[in-house]
Amino acid sequence: MPTSLIEHNPLLFGRDERTGIIAVESVGHFIRLFFRTAGRVHFHDEPFQPFILVGDPGLVSGCQVPCAVRQLAGDDFFRCQLLFDSWSDALTARDFLAAKSGKGYSAPAAPYLFLPDLSHQYMLASGVTLFKGMEFSELRCLALDIETDCAEGYGFSNPERPEDRIISIALKDSHGGEVVLRGDRLSEPEMLRNLNDAIHRCDPDVITGHNIFRFDLDYIGRRAQMHGIRLTWGRNGATPHITPHARWSLAEKNIDYQRWDVYGRHIIDTYFLVQLYDISGRNLESHGLKAVARHFGIAAEDRTYLEGGDISAAFQCDPEQLYRYNLDDTRETLSLFRLLGYPWFLQSLIFPYSFQNCVIRGNATRINSLFLREYLHRGHTIPTRTAAAAPFEGGYTESSFSGVIGPVVHCDVTSLYPSLMLAYRLTPARETLGLFLPMLADLRRFRLAAKQSARDAEEASERHYYDALQQVFKVLINSFYGYLGAALHNFSDPAAAAEVTRLGRVTIRNMIDLLLSEGAVPVEVDTDGIYFKPPDGCASEGAERALVERVSEQLPEGIDVELDGRYRSMLAYKAKNYALQEYDGRIVIKGSGLRSRGVEPYLREYMRDVIELLLAGKGDSVGRLYDEYCARLRRPGLDVAWVARSETLNDSLDSYREKLRSGKRNHSAAFEIALASGRQYRAGDHVSYYVGGSGRNATAYEQCRPATAYDPAHPDINVRYYIEKLRHVQKRFELFLPKEPMLFDL
Repeated sequence: MPTSLIEHNPLLFGRDERTGIIAVESVGHFIRLFFRTAGRVHFHDEPFQPFILVGDPGLVSGCQVPCAVRQLAGDDFFRCQLLFDSWSDALTARDFLAAKSGKGYSAPAAPYLFLPDLSHQYMLASGVTLFKGMEFSELRCLALDIETDCAEGYGFSNPERPEDRIISIALKDSHGGEVVLRGDRLSEPEMLRNLNDAIHRCDPDVITGHNIFRFDLDYIGRRAQMHGIRLTWGRNGATPHITPHARWSLAEKNIDYQRWDVYGRHIIDTYFLVQLYDISGRNLESHGLKAVARHFGIAAEDRTYLEGGDISAAFQCDPEQLYRYNLDDTRETLSLFRLLGYPWFLQSLIFPYSFQNCVIRGNATRINSLFLREYLHRGHTIPTRTAAAAPFEGGYTESSFSGVIGPVVHCDVTSLYPSLMLAYRLTPARETLGLFLPMLADLRRFRLAAKQSARDAEEASERHYYDALQQVFKVLINSFYGYLGAALHNFSDPAAAAEVTRLGRVTIRNMIDLLLSEGAVPVEVDTDGIYFKPPDGCASEGAERALVERVSEQLPEGIDVELDGRYRSMLAYKAKNYALQEYDGRIVIKGSGLRSRGVEPYLREYMRDVIELLLAGKGDSVGRLYDEYCARLRRPGLDVAWVARSETLNDSLDSYREKLRSGKRNHSAAFEIALASGRQYRAGDHVSYYVGGSGRNATAYEQCRPATAYDPAHPDINVRYYIEKLRHVQKRFELFLPKEPMLFDL
């Protein structure tokens, strides 16, 4: 399946087939396209008229900027496309419309549609997308990481303190180049000027770093400002455009950061890529670079490690160690970018966004852009954004068994919701051009073809490409249902989404009935799949597969059930929380109740040890395990990291104070630590703390201390408090233990 065959599908990949485009920027009255051809970068300028959509062109009556009016065909609300000579004229008209209507452009009921990203407007109108005809390896990438000094008596570096200078800047080029700008040989101003030169010599398409937005770039920018140095990083020599108070929302998380835009280049933060990777699997213990590198197996055996508190000392006593450590950070960052950035590179082939913006836009927003692009191309009217709808019932979930059971089989419906939409022809009512189902069908067809190509590939690189491609298509296919149910988009339809979930519940209940008729025992049901104990005499893979195929054959055409896993045993703890033991002995734990990163490490370890004992049929050993953990907690020299709790701040400190004052939230240990630190914490920052004092019922927010402040010479960990927490966890497993009373030593 050559990629050229996919990329020429105009609905998915846009109608402009030009290859090698790596960036889209504005320049005066023109749009500048940057191309990479045979390793060299060149550009081409072309005119473009920014636009605003309105229902009535009379809305701009009285506005002092000229515009042309393109009448759109159809009966939807936005019937006119206003075309302006320049971006400044479009911004003037936007402000005029906001004042006249009393509604800003982001207001759901605004009578005009304004898109605030000029390059996005151009890509929508032209059908251009990035990276067509390119391999991921052709992108020129530069990994950047800095190390900073910290004045004596402080726990964290502060760019506003003159003595907290940058002491090392490491750079790694995707094409082999490595350099460390050393603070023992260069002054800080010299380092920053050399950094400017290094960026222009490399001429990267992408600058990447781990937590680069929230630390490295902010620090570099403040130090450069202190020294009066311009950071001429843009391809036109421009300084970065900085948005100081950006916010990225991902599921339940809010991350505040300082956004940088560099002309002609993209900035990709691998910390963001890790968040996106972990949002579904949630199998990472930490999102820090070192832990993530170990998780993915990309940490070198001879990697140099330094604790944050040892950076300044290393600079003074062993600078070579510091520079090795700094360079190793960039090596791991670049490897992480190659691993997790690839799917987003592929999505940039599809969506009319820059690479940098494609990563941070939500699924529904990106899907909406596909419809906007084609409707504008066809000159068709566009509906207003969908109003917020009442909540509707979701997927069918059920936990019909509690305890350890085995063997267990997992079957699920292949792309349940997309399959239902295609099988029952469910489409948004306001999508009048009929693009929704053809797009969905093409994506599913492309995914199946990519999966087959991955199986047929002889070269590992080719297999990796097609596997990544089919995963991207899988994500997009599943995003179509999410788009249906999302409010505030032009073509979404919550009523249609509710019908999809209703049919999903019907389908899963039918599967349960069919399994029961075969003598199987359903254990855990969740939206599109069922864990079940096969009937007696059906414990081989062939027999289990045949059973699943019989179930699939009795469902409507287009609804396919496949065997997704076989397990020796299963601990069904509660709905959406369970553990599975594979036939090779590996244990998989699912659900926040059993593996939350928000609990202390010793409790996570204890729960895993208990689960292993239960799955092995050794529940009578759990009491001894509890005693061993109590003894470890009492042992002299207890490691504070084992009991310290790490939390992510989901709000700003000012907002926390205000909510406390108004009684809208309770006290939080993590926020109290942040407030007491004197450091400028932001939403998305991590705080690690332990509880000191004495008494098993201590209040955490009153007795909390920063983990970094712990002094082993004067231990003050509240051991009784942590044993009490262990006891509460132990009680959660009592249902699965032998029915003998347990004595808890407090």
